[in-house]
Amino acid sequence: MRTVVVASQKGGSGKTTLAAHLAVTIERARCGPAVLVDLDPQATLSGWWNQRDSEAPACAAAQSLSTLPEKLAELAEAGFAWAVVDTPPAIGATNRVAIGVADLVVIPTRASPHDLNALGSTLEIVQAAGKPFVFVLNSAKPGTAIATQAVALLSEHGPVCPAVIGDRVMYASSMSDGRSIAELDPTGKGANELGKLLEFVKSRFPEFQKVKVKQYA
Repeated sequence: MRTVVVASQKGGSGKTTLAAHLAVTIERARCGPAVLVDLDPQATLSGWWNQRDSEAPACAAAQSLSTLPEKLAELAEAGFAWAVVDTPPAIGATNRVAIGVADLVVIPTRASPHDLNALGSTLEIVQAAGKPFVFVLNSAKPGTAIATQAVALLSEHGPVCPAVIGDRVMYASSMSDGRSIAELDPTGKGANELGKLLEFVKSRFPEFQKVKVKQYA
């Protein structure tokens, strides 16, 4: 099972929305089964899942931080291919433990200077744990100068998802009633962006990377 932890110390980065949509996109792409793990005390992700008509992706909760590794092992044994873990918007024990069990850390950020400047603490924990990570420019306006500049700045510190996740009212609509943007508009730009995000996330895992065949003269 591949464990993807979505983490950012900055509130308002769209972390929970991104986690929910990534898990749904995994299921829609038939790459699952996927399970969401909600570690945020606000339980926004769990509240969203409880409103869903569909039980996919699944949602699970760890009894405590100390049991998180065991919980993930149980989920892997149960046959889940992906676990997407949502974390609180803070730097503390929860994020450190979650990052410690991650196979990949997804760090969402908005394009504002304040948001970009706040990435340092999250990045320090990820790098100290020796975990692979990617940045995702979230809730932005693709093609604008500020988005382009943000991608350039982020790329100086690590890999950046080539698909900018757009600032769309439909994200708020979908999160209010247990759905995803792709379920509201399967062929829209938002669904396309999320598909590209999933392909980028998959590309960070060796089993999804294309094998190059050595050519002999």
